[in-house]
Amino acid sequence: MALKTNRCLPLGAALLLLTGVAFAQGSGLTRTIVGKGDVSIAGREAVVARIEVAPDGQVGRHTHPGEEISYVAEGEVELSVDGRAPRLVKAGESFIIPAGTVHSAHNAGNAPARLVGVYVVEKGKPLASPAP
Repeated sequence: MALKTNRCLPLGAALLLLTGVAFAQGSGLTRTIVGKGDVSIAGREAVVARIEVAPDGQVGRHTHPGEEISYVAEGEVELSVDGRAPRLVKAGESFIIPAGTVHSAHNAGNAPARLVGVYVVEKGKPLASPAP
């Protein structure tokens, strides 16, 4: 029985990586990659993701190695971007985060916030990196 379990773990991990099922960052954030591909800028790629922030979920301070362009499909999040006043972004609204800019978010609502995120990032770098 142990042999079967050991074989299943690597297979399950590989499936998660191949499908981009969940990339979590902070408490309450799930980022599911639904597509990626080359763009017209050398060394960059576009990554499209479904993002969900759980009720009272915190997205910790982080950066991306390229631009983030996101659309809030359901709910709302308070977006905090270094150097700017916090902003409440509601369903039907969007925001753009420049490359390397430290930002975070919080869903103070009682329902999940759902977003569609498009990232135009440097190939081979992590999609997000924690920031102090």
